[in-house]
Amino acid sequence: MTTQGWAGRLDRYFALSERGTSARTEVVAGTTTFLTMAYIVLVNPAILGAAGMPVASVAAATCFAAAFASILMGLVANTPLALAPGMGLNAYFAFTVVGQMGVPWPVALGCVFISGIAFLVLTLTGVRQLIVSVIPPYLFAAVAGGIGLFIGFIGLKNAGIVVANPATLVALGDLKAPGAALALFGILLIGTLSVWGVRGAMLIGIVATTLLGWAMGQVTVKPEPYSLSALTGTAFRLDLSGVFGLTGSHGLGLLEILFVFLFVDLFDNIGTLVAVTKRAGLMDAAGRIPGLNRILITDATATIVGSMAGTSTVTSYVESAAGVQAGGRTGLTAVVTGILFLATMFVAPYAQIVPLAATAPALVVVGGLMLLPLTEVEWEDPLSAIPAFLTVAMIPLTFSIANGLAFGIVAHAALKLLRGTVTRTDWFLLLLAGLFVFRFIWMGGA
Repeated sequence: MTTQGWAGRLDRYFALSERGTSARTEVVAGTTTFLTMAYIVLVNPAILGAAGMPVASVAAATCFAAAFASILMGLVANTPLALAPGMGLNAYFAFTVVGQMGVPWPVALGCVFISGIAFLVLTLTGVRQLIVSVIPPYLFAAVAGGIGLFIGFIGLKNAGIVVANPATLVALGDLKAPGAALALFGILLIGTLSVWGVRGAMLIGIVATTLLGWAMGQVTVKPEPYSLSALTGTAFRLDLSGVFGLTGSHGLGLLEILFVFLFVDLFDNIGTLVAVTKRAGLMDAAGRIPGLNRILITDATATIVGSMAGTSTVTSYVESAAGVQAGGRTGLTAVVTGILFLATMFVAPYAQIVPLAATAPALVVVGGLMLLPLTEVEWEDPLSAIPAFLTVAMIPLTFSIANGLAFGIVAHAALKLLRGTVTRTDWFLLLLAGLFVFRFIWMGGA
């Protein structure tokens, strides 16, 4: 087929002319999106590696999941939205589910798989509309902000900038220590590149910090030959039978884990979709997102496939807005991003040579950027300010997104009830709040 023939097919399939774009513009946009979110190839393995998962395998699984999800999004939903394992949910997976609750990582992957199935069922049946309708928008913003603080705190902890202290719980670490100093350099570099608008600032910062770490003798490089066996260290290792055995000391652990994986993914997607489609001019006059069901079905499918590959929940990335800013308007942008992730998979096993001090700066910067939605909270109104603050504060302070969600929803329902503004349509909100109260009574301080 001639070049013009392929161009015509691409134009018709992705509606390039209709949306005022071209194949060249979409390729540039897809590359831009990839550069702004490629840090996940290094950061996700570092986080999930803390759960005992093989770092090289997680890196490859991250690339595969991002490639599959982004290409599927582009082909099915024709939206310039790229996906990859979500920040925040990977931290919850590693530090709460595996670290605090003691759930083996194959069982945790099984929970991710089941949450993806549940997301798919809720989307197909329309139940997700009921769930979204009872959660006020300011709690969406508070969850995003709380996750940002959570991620940033983990980055500061990994860098040794914040350390444990028996008197004050946390304290400032030794900034002259090699790891902390290296991380501070990385934060400054990424911050400088970001304010200058450099594409791929986080990836450049991670690589440059790693190189400096090598020069300082902080990194011991042990090259390993590329092997497909390294890529199968997490593939199909999920333990579904173990999921339903999460009883006894775990209490309602299964329900909590599934709730967080499911609803945080849902909240994250809605916020990202609104931000990206608004910027791309794809939202209709009534404020609706075209093809929303196809987008959410793709997301659910991506999470299912990602769990089988060996990574935590896959979700939409707000970095997609960078590609939209570069001119991306169709699913071809997402397809290009996915192809680049697929190519990256063949060097992903070498991500294990990147030290925590080099990935920590990306966590800190990403955490800071995730605080933007907090501007949407009406802080002068106690009805929204109190639940929002509890949500934001409890996520990092209890090292649990579930606790933050629970406090926010219970506080919102309680204040609405005491103010006398509850109506019959709030029955599902009260049910959710009641379930959370029961969880706290049942599990105590767990």
